[in-house]
Amino acid sequence: MTAEQRVEAVEYRRLHEHPLHSPPHLQFLGQRQFLITGTCYEHKHHIGISHERMTNFEADLLSACAKFAVGTYAWSILPNHYHVLARTDDIEALRHELGRLHGRSAFNWNGEENQRGRKVWFNCFDRVIKSHGHFWASVNYVHHNPVHHGYADNWQDWLWSSAVEFLERVGRERACTSGASSRFSTTERSGTWIEEQPEG
Repeated sequence: MTAEQRVEAVEYRRLHEHPLHSPPHLQFLGQRQFLITGTCYEHKHHIGISHERMTNFEADLLSACAKFAVGTYAWSILPNHYHVLARTDDIEALRHELGRLHGRSAFNWNGEENQRGRKVWFNCFDRVIKSHGHFWASVNYVHHNPVHHGYADNWQDWLWSSAVEFLERVGRERACTSGASSRFSTTERSGTWIEEQPEG
């Protein structure tokens, strides 16, 4: 993108009342799947200050998703961000619930660290899943993210993700076949995997 094209893109975003440097939250009707990412401000390791905090945040995140997601297919919690692949028919309500989770966690963590007023979260971004292939690529992306960022040598070794649970349910051979993982989801409430086909 040239400097002139960047200026045009920013102007277009300004005229359409979109954030200048982050994607807009679009409204979708009906049940869809989304890859959701939440990031700590300035990529600081607020989530990963301790294993206990990582574990508690994972439980809180899955609980928040369970309120408005029909299925939670994959997740990964890292020290400074998280990814969740979920199906919902009310992305606006799920965004709001994740915003509340960000607010509660920021308040609690700032209190624990005597840092009142510190900004903990930067943003929450969701991307609609467009196809069966996009879904499968997203499952792989979420599960491999700890390796990509250098936190684990093998994606199955990362404690704060759905990778191990997924492999236990579908088996290594079946998980390695193209598209096999997209037929399953899990919810924190039931703790069980449900076979279903993704939309799109």
